[in-house]
Amino acid sequence: MKKYKLIPVNRKYSGATLYQIQALKNFGNVKKGEEGGFIEKEINLSQDGNAWIYGNAIVYEDAIVYGDAKVYA
Repeated sequence: MKKYKLIPVNRKYSGATLYQIQALKNFGNVKKGEEGGFIEKEINLSQDGNAWIYGNAIVYEDAIVYGDAKVYA
């Protein structure tokens, strides 16, 4: 089962369209339904592990967040 989905809240940043993420299940300290930061594409945030992007943090282009990494803004 995937841990997050992209929701239809988006913004533009440096020419990229970014989409907000929402947790589909509980993991680490993230609760199901919690909205996170913004990514350009699903490859930017691993569906495995406890990695998460918080608040208004942005991850895009070739950046990948995985394992237990946490990104804040």
